[in-house]
Amino acid sequence: MGSGPGEHLHVEGDTVLHALPPHVKLVGLVAFVLGVVAVPSHAHRVLAALLALAVGLVLLTRVPARHVLPRLAVETPFAVFAVVLPFVAVGPRVALGPVSVSQAGLTAAVALLLKGTTGVLAAVTFAVTTRPRDLVRALQHLRLPDPLVLIASFMVRYVDVVADQLRRMRVARASRGFSARSVRAWPVLAAGTGALFIRSYERGERVHLAMVSRGWSGRLPVTAPLEASPRDWLLGLTPALVAAGCAVAATMAT
Repeated sequence: MGSGPGEHLHVEGDTVLHALPPHVKLVGLVAFVLGVVAVPSHAHRVLAALLALAVGLVLLTRVPARHVLPRLAVETPFAVFAVVLPFVAVGPRVALGPVSVSQAGLTAAVALLLKGTTGVLAAVTFAVTTRPRDLVRALQHLRLPDPLVLIASFMVRYVDVVADQLRRMRVARASRGFSARSVRAWPVLAAGTGALFIRSYERGERVHLAMVSRGWSGRLPVTAPLEASPRDWLLGLTPALVAAGCAVAATMAT
């Protein structure tokens, strides 16, 4: 796998979360997110409590805020949709300052922001405490289909390579005075996208031939098996159990 690709997401540490086996953290992450999603949209206090729990997990990693906050930008599309939702949704209207918004849309928007931020923080917690190669090992240990594990492993390995290729193409366009400020730039961008696809495909062909020449059998080699104690499972699944309990309690309270 190497130590470069994807490693910028991981931060070395000696915390409890860093020490947990990767497959335990992966199961805990998926279960926690499912528990958060299962909470009714109107239960804003419960969702706020789960958001506080996610913030606590991030703080437990002892990772600097400057490393965590930029990762929250992935939530931007959902945040924009949440801001627009109260104005376009139908149903009874309520006054929100000088404007009138849909009550159902406002409820859904707040829930979307809370759930989305909680999920992103949980994913960031997993990313900063787990090496990319350990993620692949976790997928293998959990008996996921080999094609999915292979796709994940090559994505982790080569996503930075493709991103670097895209950066070089952008620099080349800028050095020739290109600026994407109008519709006339779309053909150039489309051609660049096609060129990037062709180059990535050709790189994949070369990598595959090199692997076959070295005895590639179609399966990743199994490294040292992962082990987890009952204590590890208890620690890793505690946030998920809390989220599931909150979801059940909030559902029964409706």
